Amino acid sequence: MTPSKMTDKQTTAEHTRLNEHYAGQKDWLHWGPYLSERQWGTVREDYSPHGNAWDYFTHDHARSRAYRWGEDGLAGISDEKQRLCFAVALWNGKDPILKERLFGLTGSEGNHGEDVKELYYYLDNTPTHSYMKHLYKYPQAAFPYADLVNTNRNRGRDQPEYELLDTGIFDDNRYFDVVTEYAKSNDRDILIRITAHNRGPEAAELHLLPTLWFRNGWSFGQMDKKPRIRCSVDGIGCRSIITESPNQGDYTLYFEPTRQVLFTENETNAERLYGLPGAHPYTKDAFHRTLVEGDHGLLANRVEGSKVAPVYHLTIPTGESATVKLRLVRGTNPDPFGQAFDQLVDQRIAEADAFYAAFQPGALDDETRRIQRQAFAGMLWSKQFYYLDMPQWLDGDPGNPAPPASRKTGRNHQWRTLNNEDIISMPDKWEYPWYAAWDLAFHCVPLAMVDAQFAKNQLILFLREWYMHPNGQLPAYEWAFGDVNPPVHAWSCLMVYKLDASRTGTGDVNFLKRVFQKLLLNFTWWVNRKDAKGNNVFEGGFLGLDNIGVFDRSNEIPGGGRLEQADGTSWMAMYCLNMLEMALEIAQTDNTYEDVATKFFEHFVYIAESLNRMGEDWAGSWDEREGFFYDILELPDGKYVPLKIRSLVGLSTLFAVLKIPKAIFQKLPDFTQRMKWFQQYQKKSQMHVVVEDIADNEDLLLSLIPPARLLRLLHAMLDEREFLAPGGIRSISKIHEHGYGVQIAGQQFGLRYEPGESSSGLFGGNSNWRGPIWLPMNYLLIKAMNTYHSYYGEQLRVEFPTGSDNWVLLGEAAQQLAQRIIGMFRPDESGHRPINNHDDRYATDPHFKDLVLFYEYFHGDNSRGVGASHQTGWTGVVAELISDV
Repeated sequence: MTPSKMTDKQTTAEHTRLNEHYAGQKDWLHWGPYLSERQWGTVREDYSPHGNAWDYFTHDHARSRAYRWGEDGLAGISDEKQRLCFAVALWNGKDPILKERLFGLTGSEGNHGEDVKELYYYLDNTPTHSYMKHLYKYPQAAFPYADLVNTNRNRGRDQPEYELLDTGIFDDNRYFDVVTEYAKSNDRDILIRITAHNRGPEAAELHLLPTLWFRNGWSFGQMDKKPRIRCSVDGIGCRSIITESPNQGDYTLYFEPTRQVLFTENETNAERLYGLPGAHPYTKDAFHRTLVEGDHGLLANRVEGSKVAPVYHLTIPTGESATVKLRLVRGTNPDPFGQAFDQLVDQRIAEADAFYAAFQPGALDDETRRIQRQAFAGMLWSKQFYYLDMPQWLDGDPGNPAPPASRKTGRNHQWRTLNNEDIISMPDKWEYPWYAAWDLAFHCVPLAMVDAQFAKNQLILFLREWYMHPNGQLPAYEWAFGDVNPPVHAWSCLMVYKLDASRTGTGDVNFLKRVFQKLLLNFTWWVNRKDAKGNNVFEGGFLGLDNIGVFDRSNEIPGGGRLEQADGTSWMAMYCLNMLEMALEIAQTDNTYEDVATKFFEHFVYIAESLNRMGEDWAGSWDEREGFFYDILELPDGKYVPLKIRSLVGLSTLFAVLKIPKAIFQKLPDFTQRMKWFQQYQKKSQMHVVVEDIADNEDLLLSLIPPARLLRLLHAMLDEREFLAPGGIRSISKIHEHGYGVQIAGQQFGLRYEPGESSSGLFGGNSNWRGPIWLPMNYLLIKAMNTYHSYYGEQLRVEFPTGSDNWVLLGEAAQQLAQRIIGMFRPDESGHRPINNHDDRYATDPHFKDLVLFYEYFHGDNSRGVGASHQTGWTGVVAELISDV
């Protein structure tokens, strides 16, 4: 693929590095923040008979058991294949274990599902990872592991989660701020600066272990020769460490003088875990045994291994800090810590400032700039090496015990063609340390703002033959690759294409061509598998919205019926328009795409007609009396039961909208002629007319919703008594606050508006679509509103909010909605950010008040952050909203 070129305005040092990387001159992305924050408790590491990933490989096992498919660590980095890893380990002299990774609750331990119980923040990052900054807040007292587990386990779903700050462990500011910075001198030379600040009222002890290790591939037949790390001894002692690896090459880790350097092996402690006496003593957890358990003789004379850490025993006075410097370089450096070290780190910080200043509008205030920059930091820190070879996972490794026989017919057994070994943008590296296909489609939008080529490569990757199923389905996520997520990848490809073109001045049509062919396969899968009756009304199933319905939409439908989904149909209408727009864009330089453009125009018309009409064989999703689209349950006896839940299911019909500029008709006469013929044909033969007229020299609007129905939907969506919340659009109308019920086949089903955490354990319990605000859906709604505005202009005004008599253009309403979303992250007059639930510490404490988290979703009434606390993935689209307003 031809690499994107930067415009003349984008000439910062970071842009130069991006150009060098994609031109193949330097491999600036060879090293990055690719280490997971949780490898334990994942499906990849689960070899249990019943697929219970949380219980099979626990946090307690993680320190003593070598991983099979990846590694995790604190504020860590690795190379692009995760052969060699580096991370920070800490011990405050009181904890029962060495702090080598983040702690959290499993799905069954938390009263609202899995949840990380740590305080950490992504402060800065650049696309080439030339500068990265991470903050971890480490308590000075013993970490309250048991308290967090027991208290949360004993709380019901109607009670709030018990968080680390609730334990009192940070009272009197008795904690360390551990800041880890990485600065690249070149693509194989990384400067590391770790600074520990004592925020407590008195001097405190901290043991700092910057740790370097090789991922264990030798135990699983992945490499012929085990790599080594050894001490480079000079006359003073061990001042540097040398790695020896046939695959990775030799690196030197330089570190400032310390009296203790520990070497061990990245091997499982079989004695501790399995009661096998006499097993290898030099194991993964040997540093814990040395420091915490006091077994100092164990590693006293070792000078080599596959895992190493210099140990810094620090006593830091109150209000002061201590800094440790390291340098990881391919080959050697005769002066690793000279004056140039700090100068280069400062230079990379200045270059990061210049890079972000290049596209942050001058009108933005400092607070909004900070929000956007931390959103980008989280996006870039959430890149992760993901490795899973399904045939090996199903069949087992040579020379190792075979997996249980149940695996051959269990989870994901139908995905034997899947083979992933790549750097992927993750939703959250602790709570979701595995890719989610439709999440990634949204990730690529803000990523395209800072590194369009990486975003394009991510989308291409998921359409490759080792990701996509032979039948055309895209893998959803590792818990169930076969789950059905909304088909948003064509939309994402278009968004990335447009963002790239807006910055470079040239559209990458070759990228569109490359993804278009594979998207055709995926579109065909949808048509063949999810339109059971062939009536252009789609079932979809789960569609990523978890518990939004009265029953689990991904499983068997109550009463043996079929659920005709308004949202499934809407997603497919949007898919048609995305493919149509893509084909029209390509056709301007390759007219062979005009034919397929006609195909998608016609298919969209059929879908729109089916969703809106009512006839003898179809009840129709639109309820004229209530002015809303609903799912329709078709029972075996031929009866239709509308499920009258006012939710995103109905609002999703807004997503399918496209304005075709009149210039396109002039450029593509064959497409125009066929489109007009079909419009006249459809007008004569169909019950619901989708395209009323196609006039010469005028733009054309293709919409799933007729104008009268559009106004009624917007009336509901912008009503604060229904969908419009202080922070955006709720996923379910507030009119369901007292519940909604329906009887199906003699059983009662129901739900109610729940603005925050879920009261149901469906899909793990930490996700709730029954009322909260989800940014990706809000983002799509805002984009749709802007498209409608670009067509109707002054002809269409709406009340914002409904009933206020404040009539504005639809584009202005979209802007005000975006401001409500951005406002969730901004401090109010008292310094409180709504996302922080008015926590005084985040409002007044100078060491907390500038820290911004990008949660999975947000409370529908007060905008409090809910779910995964570091879900910078699709919540990161706020960065693009900031650029638009």
